[in-house]
Formats: sequence, structure tokens, C-alpha cells
Amino acid sequence: MDKTIADLRKDYTLQGLSELEVDINPFIQFKKWFDQALAAQLPEPNAMTIATATPDGKPSARMVLLKDFDERGFTFFTNYTSHKGQELAENPQAALIFWWAELERQVRICGYVEKVSETESDRYFHSRPANSRLGAWVSNQSEVIESREVLEQRLKEFMSKYENEEIPRPPHWGGLRVIPTQIEFWQGRPSRLHDRLLYSCLDNCTWRIERLSP
Repeated sequence: MDKTIADLRKDYTLQGLSELEVDINPFIQFKKWFDQALAAQLPEPNAMTIATATPDGKPSARMVLLKDFDERGFTFFTNYTSHKGQELAENPQAALIFWWAELERQVRICGYVEKVSETESDRYFHSRPANSRLGAWVSNQSEVIESREVLEQRLKEFMSKYENEEIPRPPHWGGLRVIPTQIEFWQGRPSRLHDRLLYSCLDNCTWRIERLSP
């Protein structure tokens, strides 16, 4: 008899997570885990879900790629006129989730969002392959189009336009930084008694660490 969805389960047994082992700085702890995800050769360890909401609370979520992080926050790049860009302009709060299944780990980040500087956006944009730079001009992200051919025709037009020129960054495209107020590190454990350590940012720029019940 085939398994039902309700029958699908896995017991997590790889590691634990102790308050005595983690760094007091959540950004250093994130780097430790991210470096371990890289070392494990996980597919796209920088893939993350970003959840946004409209001002009246209608949520939406999608996958994006983390492109930088430091103690200022977690940065990704997008079209500012896309659905997520518009939602973040009106309600600049977001939640991120990293899920590293092979390591039985999850990181949840909540915070507010700001645009990165134009210098940062320019620097990253010009590091991208030419086709990706053209794609930022071609796609009116999230808008309805008639067919795939619309994109392909627009790509030809922009390839011709910038054939012998530097491809500039579109004014509607750039970086957004999620500045965390909370970061949770989750480590799978047996019997669904997972380890959850929550870092909360305090007014004096320090972090409180609390253990959450699974």
C-alpha cells in the first residue's frame, strides 16, 4: 500500500544545539552555519524564502537568493516594481527562512527592510553575467504578459541596444536589506523535540538568547 502524505516523516538525529555552543552574536553564528552548508555542498545554500505582506495584512512568499550578509543585515536584489518590491515599499517588514534539509537545520529571520545604497546595487549589478544584466531590463517582473515570445523579442531588442555599450543598471532594480530584530536557529532532534534558540535584538544593540519549546 502506498504511503499517504500523513505517513511521510523523518526522525532528526544528526546534531544538537546548545546555548553553551552558539556564539553570542547571531551574525557570527549564521556565518558558522552557512559555511557548514557550503562545505556540505548543498544545492544553493543561499536560497531563502522571503515573506512579505500588504498594508492590510495579505501575505505572500517566494524564493530568492541571498547575495550578501554582515552585521547590517541580509541582502538580496530584485525589481523594485515587482509584487514583493511594491509590498515592501508599502510595508517594509519581512521574514526570511533558510532550510538546509541535509543538515536538519532551519534559520528564521524577522525584521524591517531598507534599500541598499546605489553604489552597492551598481557594484553587484555589474558583477553579474551580461545576460542577467539584460534580463533585468527585459522583465517587467510580476506583470502579465501574452506569451514567452514577448520576453524573447524584448531580449533581442535590448541585446541590439547595448551590443557595443556597457549595460547600465535599471533604475527600478537594486538591493534590499533585511535588518533583523529576531533570528532563530532550529536544529532537528529526535521525537520532534527540536532545539530552537531565538536571538532578540535589544535596545543597546546586544542580543538576548532564549530557548523556545519545539
